Amino acid sequence: MHIDLSQLSSSGVYHLMTQTIIPRPIAWVLSRNEDDSHNLAPFSYFNAVCSDPPLMMLSMGKKPDGSAKDTVTNLQVGTECIVHIANAAQAETVTQTAASMAYGESEITANNIELIDHQGWPLPRIKECPIAYHCKVHSTQEIGNTPQQLVFVEALSLYVDDRAVVSSEIDVQKGRVTINALAINPLARLGAAQYADLGSVFSKVRPE
Repeated sequence: MHIDLSQLSSSGVYHLMTQTIIPRPIAWVLSRNEDDSHNLAPFSYFNAVCSDPPLMMLSMGKKPDGSAKDTVTNLQVGTECIVHIANAAQAETVTQTAASMAYGESEITANNIELIDHQGWPLPRIKECPIAYHCKVHSTQEIGNTPQQLVFVEALSLYVDDRAVVSSEIDVQKGRVTINALAINPLARLGAAQYADLGSVFSKVRPE
């Protein structure tokens, strides 16, 4: 099948892209509301884009009523946030935090999500999440005919569940930490209401 994307609506293109650019990692982003409560929302238009400085990109659309998403409202240049990578077992909770709520209403309270303070971080992290990055907003950009907000966040520090770390202290000193991906078993986004877990892991050595 050949599909001319120029002949489709933006909604049609979106549904095709999200079903074919798979699997996608999910950024589960915790940010601070103006009243000092916390917002939590998942985004699958997300990935790492640079390692020096360590940058990740989030792409965020609008709420159904056309207003800015709460995370966009909260994330201005210099603002700090926590980007989590959820475990596949957290799929239901991640999905529930995608619900449209009034600004200031807490997805954390509504879904009984336990947060934990992390030493040196200005925001808490989700206790049961295996991966959490403390980030600050590096820059923002608006693109697209139906504007998407691109938010580039710089990772400042990283929490990894000890059960997923397989490196020795010597490895860390060399600047390489080995992570057991299956121990994380990250939740991956597919199309429509579909998700996936990691399944199996295999290795292929790149040629010189």
